[in-house]
Amino acid sequence: MAGAATTPRISDKDMPELLALIRDSDSVELKLTVPESDQRSTVEALGMDPIEAQIRQVFFFDTADLALHHSGVVVRARRVQRKGDDTVVKLRPVVPAELPASVRGTAGFGVEVDAMPGGFVCSGSMKAAVTTGRVKEVVLGQRPLRKLLSKEQRAFYAAHAPAEVALDDLVTLGPIFVLKLRFRPEGFDRSMVAEVWLYPDDSRILELSTKCAPADTFQVAAEARALLAAHGVDLSGEQTTKTKKALTYFSARAQRAS
Repeated sequence: MAGAATTPRISDKDMPELLALIRDSDSVELKLTVPESDQRSTVEALGMDPIEAQIRQVFFFDTADLALHHSGVVVRARRVQRKGDDTVVKLRPVVPAELPASVRGTAGFGVEVDAMPGGFVCSGSMKAAVTTGRVKEVVLGQRPLRKLLSKEQRAFYAAHAPAEVALDDLVTLGPIFVLKLRFRPEGFDRSMVAEVWLYPDDSRILELSTKCAPADTFQVAAEARALLAAHGVDLSGEQTTKTKKALTYFSARAQRAS
């Protein structure tokens, strides 16, 4: 969600790449992270009710030195209030046109472009729902990680992770507690999602996002930008990636403990 004159913009040089990625993706998610100093005022301005937020507990799995992250692979599991557990094996960046048809056609696989002020990235994600309680068993060491993932996820992992990094070599990085709220701001004819990620060092990220079909990207981006600007939301702050911040924090802690 890019906004006012001082908001970072995607350069003309990068625009053809973005257009190609959007054309071949399944969906687009427009994102904005709000500086901590403006988070309270943003919640109030957009009429969010925190009591309606859904609680999530997020775990990542990687080596202590983030071998997967540096290879563009993310393995994540979540426990979600009132919904259950789920897992994802994600690869980013990807070029959708270069993905095998067999992968694109797999149930649970999707390609999405994340666009934010001044940047974008395209990801391929193999998702799966799992039996409630299984994620907790894995993080407690009662079940191996490989048994948490589906056959398709294990195959996707094997195709893209470093050959020397087996699933059972990964350590648990987390948890991160997340509050997720889906709401519809006044004057906006689509849903918006607010996620607050609460880190163990007492820092936090507030991310606002909305998803749309690829063909609607620029129209929805313009509408979202106008809405946020009208409510005084700062669109020029530095953008922070939730996953990268979490991995960096827990990697440092894991390396100190080893």
